[in-house]
Amino acid sequence: MMGLLAQGGIGLVLLDLTMPHLSGEELLKQVAEQHPETTTIVVSGLNQLETAVRCMKLGAFDYFIKTDDEDRIVGGVLRAVRMKEMQLDYLEMSSRLASGELQHPDAFAAIVTADRAMLNVFAYAEAVAKSPQPLMITGESGVGKELIAQAVHRLSGCRGKLVTVNVAGLDDTVFADTLFGHVRGAFTGADQLRRGMVEEAADGTLFLDEIGDLSIPSQVKLLRLLQEGEFFPLGCDQPRRLKARIIVATHQNLMEKESAGTFRRDLFYRLRTHQIHVPPLRERPGDITLLLDHFLREAAQALVERNLLLPGSWPSFSLCTAFPAMCVSLKLWFTMRSASTATECSPWSHSSRRPDNLSPLQKSPHRPQDRIPLPVLSISPPSVMLLLFLLPRPCIAPTAIRPWRHVCLASPSLL
Repeated sequence: MMGLLAQGGIGLVLLDLTMPHLSGEELLKQVAEQHPETTTIVVSGLNQLETAVRCMKLGAFDYFIKTDDEDRIVGGVLRAVRMKEMQLDYLEMSSRLASGELQHPDAFAAIVTADRAMLNVFAYAEAVAKSPQPLMITGESGVGKELIAQAVHRLSGCRGKLVTVNVAGLDDTVFADTLFGHVRGAFTGADQLRRGMVEEAADGTLFLDEIGDLSIPSQVKLLRLLQEGEFFPLGCDQPRRLKARIIVATHQNLMEKESAGTFRRDLFYRLRTHQIHVPPLRERPGDITLLLDHFLREAAQALVERNLLLPGSWPSFSLCTAFPAMCVSLKLWFTMRSASTATECSPWSHSSRRPDNLSPLQKSPHRPQDRIPLPVLSISPPSVMLLLFLLPRPCIAPTAIRPWRHVCLASPSLL
C-alpha cells in the first residue's frame, strides 16, 4: 500500500484495522507521517471507543464500524471528498494569487482592460476554473459577467460545452422543464422526450444568468440539484446525475434579497462557494481609452471603405463623463452603420437640457470659438431610441432637420 501511495494520485484511503503482517493502526501512523496530504477513513469491526480515539489522534479523518448504516459511511466519504476538493482549491488559489501572473492570458482576450482590479479578477477566475464547486459572478448590467463565465469554461478543461440559460421571468414549471427536461407524456403536448439544459451541459458548464430573479419554488429545485447532485425530469421517477459545473450571475444584491426573505439563505451560501465581483466601468476609467481604440478598430473593419478617425478630445471627454457600468454606451458610437459628412449643428438648439444645468463633471473648459463641426450618423429609428437610452444624456440631441433619421453627437468641446 505504501508503494501505491508513493506513486501519487491517491487522495483518500479506506483502512481496515485488522490486517495480516501489519496492524491498521501502525499503517495509519505511517500514512499520516509520510503522506499527510492523503485523507484516511478507518472502517473497522471493532466497536471500541478507545480504539476510535487512538485512530483519530493518529490522523484519521473519520471512524466507522462495519455494521454502521451504509448511508452513514457513504456520507462520511462524501464529506472527505468535499474537504479534499476545498484543500486543493485553496492551494491552487494561493499559488495563483501569490504569483500575480496569468498562466493562460489568452482565455481573457475578449475582455479589453489594463486595470489592476480586473487583472486580479482574472487571476482568481483562473485559480477556481477547475474547481467543481459553484461559482457566482456579480456586477452591474453590462460589465461583462458572461465573458468571465466563458473564460472560466475555457480554462476548466471540461470536454463538454458551455450552456447559457437566462432564468429571468421563468416560472416554476418552465424553469423545471428548461433545466431538467421531460419525458414523453409528462404533460399535455409532451409528444416526445426533451433533454434539459443540465443534460445538454454534461461534462461542461451550465451558466445561469440573472439568478437573482429566480422564484422561491425554483430556488428549492436548484438547491436540491446542488446538494444532492441529481435531478428528476418532468414525468420521470428515476433520478439522473448532475455532470456539469454550475456558474451563476446576477446584477442584484443577493445578500439584501436574502435578508428580505426573497432569496433562500442556504442556496445563497452554497452558490457563493467561489465568488467574483466585476467592477463597473466608472471604477476603472483607465480602460475607457483602451475600449475606444478597440471599438474604433471594430468599426473600421465593418466600414472597410471608410477611414475612421477618433477626435482627439474624445478620450479626455470620456474620462470626465459619468459613464454607467455598461461598456455598450461606449461601443454604440462606433457601431453605427454609416457616417456621413460633418455638419454644423448646435446640440442644444432642440434640447431641453441646457449646458447650465449640467453637473461640474459634465462641463468643459473649452471656449465657444474652439467648437468643431459635429459628425452626423445615419441610423434607423429603433437605433435612435437605443442611443437616447444608452449614451450619456449631454452627448446627444435630436435634430429637427432630419427627424428620426439622424442624431448629432455633440463634440466634447461643446460641453
